Amino acid sequence: MIINYTFADGISSEIEVTEEVGTCIIDTDKQERNGDRKERRHCWSLDAIVYEGSEYGRCDEYDDGSPSELQLCIRAAFAEMTEPQKRRLLQSAQGLTCREIGEQEGVSFRAVAYSIEGAKKILMRHCKKFLH
Repeated sequence: MIINYTFADGISSEIEVTEEVGTCIIDTDKQERNGDRKERRHCWSLDAIVYEGSEYGRCDEYDDGSPSELQLCIRAAFAEMTEPQKRRLLQSAQGLTCREIGEQEGVSFRAVAYSIEGAKKILMRHCKKFLH
């Protein structure tokens, strides 16, 4: 029996297995799909909710409006950074690579990596008590 398996990244692969193993795999997949369908229909989890907007980012009950100690140290660190360091650190935090940032700005990836490293050092110096 040949089982077609699709990996999480979308690549498909065919595997030849005995009838007994193939039947077991097919039955397990059916049970899993049925369980997923039942869960979608009957159960709601807070983990499944997509949080968007500022209404989910605030807790007015405990927020007195003053910045936290962590926010103050981050502000102090950013005040010490140069504009390219701030911009590149934020782009890196958004998932861009040094090469991508360098291509956007027209500089080498080493220059980007160097400025991000400098920004991280400033941030670590100001916020070291929050790092484990």
